[in-house]
Amino acid sequence: MTTTPASSSSRPLPQKTIGVLGGMSDQATAEYYRLLNAGLNARYGGWDNGEIIIVSVNFGNIQHFIRQGDWEGAERYLAGKVDALERAGADVILCMSNTMHRVVEPIMATRRTPFIHIADPTGEAIRAAGLTQVALLGTRATMRSEMLRRRFQDRFGIALLTPDEADQAIVDRIIFDELVRRDLRPESKAEYLRIVDGLRGQGAQGVILGCTEIFLLIEQPDRPDFPFFDTTGLHTAAAVAFAAPLE
Repeated sequence: MTTTPASSSSRPLPQKTIGVLGGMSDQATAEYYRLLNAGLNARYGGWDNGEIIIVSVNFGNIQHFIRQGDWEGAERYLAGKVDALERAGADVILCMSNTMHRVVEPIMATRRTPFIHIADPTGEAIRAAGLTQVALLGTRATMRSEMLRRRFQDRFGIALLTPDEADQAIVDRIIFDELVRRDLRPESKAEYLRIVDGLRGQGAQGVILGCTEIFLLIEQPDRPDFPFFDTTGLHTAAAVAFAAPLE
C-alpha cells in the first residue's frame, strides 16, 4: 500500500527529516540510506524519497571504545554527534549500531528529539510472531549486554539465548574483521549458520540478527523454517513509518 503521490502544487513536499547516527560501519550506513529511501519512495510514489541527515562517525574511534570498554568516552563522542543532528534539524534520530545503543540510549533520554530504539521494532516483530525465546547474534558487547536483555524481557516478554564464549568470539571476529568491510566469505556464513542451528537446538524459536551488517551474510532463505529478525530492516521500516505514516 502506498500513499497518493503529492501534487506539484504542494512543493516542496512537507516531510519529517530522519537523522542517522552513522559510520558504524560505513557498509551498514549505506544500507540504511538505501532502505530508508526505498521505503519512503514506496510510501510517496513518483520520484519522492527521503530527507535524511547522516552524521557519520569515525569507525576507528568506535572500535577503540568498544575494545577498551571505554563507554564514557564513547558517550562523550556520540553526544557531540547527536548535537550535530539536532542542530541540522532532525525530526527523529536513529543510531544504526546495536552495540552503541548502550551509550546513545541514555544520551537520548535527556533530549526532546524522538528516538527509535533499534530493539523496539525488533521486539514488536518477535512478539507479533508469538515467540518468547530467541537467539541473539551480534558483537560480543551486544551479546553480553544486560541492558539489551532487560529491554527485550521487560517490554516484550522475550528471553534471549546467546552463543557460548567460543562462538561469541567467532561471531564478533567475523563482524569486525570481515562484515564491516563487506568481506562476505562462504566459510563465515557456514559458521554463522552452524551457530544459529546450535541455538535452535537449545530452544531458540528464532534469531535476532543483532548487528546491522549480519543480514549481508545470512538471511531468511538460508533457514526458511526458522524466523530471522533483521534489525537493519526492522529499524529502517520503523523510521519510514514514523516519517511518512500511511493515511
